[in-house]
Amino acid sequence: MTIKTVVWNENVHEQHNKVVSDIYPEGIHGTIAASLNAVPGISASTATLQEPEHGLPQDRLDQTDVLLWWGHAAHGDVEDAVVERVAEAVWSGMGLIVLHSGHFAKVFKRLMGTPCNLTWREAGERERLWVTARNHPIVAGLPDHFELENEEMYGEPFGIPEPEQTIMISWFQGGEVFRSGATWTRGAGRVFYFRPGHETYPTYHNENVQTVLANAVQWAHNPAARVQNVTDAPNVPVEAALEPFEARGPKLHADGEEGFK
Repeated sequence: MTIKTVVWNENVHEQHNKVVSDIYPEGIHGTIAASLNAVPGISASTATLQEPEHGLPQDRLDQTDVLLWWGHAAHGDVEDAVVERVAEAVWSGMGLIVLHSGHFAKVFKRLMGTPCNLTWREAGERERLWVTARNHPIVAGLPDHFELENEEMYGEPFGIPEPEQTIMISWFQGGEVFRSGATWTRGAGRVFYFRPGHETYPTYHNENVQTVLANAVQWAHNPAARVQNVTDAPNVPVEAALEPFEARGPKLHADGEEGFK
């Protein structure tokens, strides 16, 4: 079974910053998609902020098994209707992988229900990522730790709900630590947050980072059929109850009324 994957990127820095465009001439999204397409069983395409509906119309999301999300400078430009569409896709079973500064993406905050804030420093310092859950499929094939010579620092406290599992933590030269790999389930969908990926460093060219992303796509994929009408809250009439009984007491809603949401 081929895992249909979409790599979404706001694609802003690549157009305005030569350092970024030199590192990622095909965009961050293009580099990540190329690395995923080299993995048997994964078919990756791309979408960007500048496309109609940000490249994520309903019919495309319906056919997407796993969505990767990178954003930074233009979180506020993402249309709320698209955010809700993505959230509903996750609730219905689509996997979501949120990368680096996507911690402030509308869709991530929508699914987490928290500010998702943190401390940060842009100083090109060394990041050492430690595996904390050796048997988790996302870290399959990794050593116990690996290093990125230059990265942006993210530090705790990280304003997220307690992860179901923290599978990697980072240490930085300045002394900070950070939960750099964390997982949640939202509805029928799996969510993974992965910290590295500052745009002025070649992080997504790193072999270990590419391994994490490929593993994460395979982990986040839910082969079951999507849950349909995931936000519906239907009124079940008395006559449709599994066990017969007689209605009693006052009612707020008339028979057949949809009720409040």
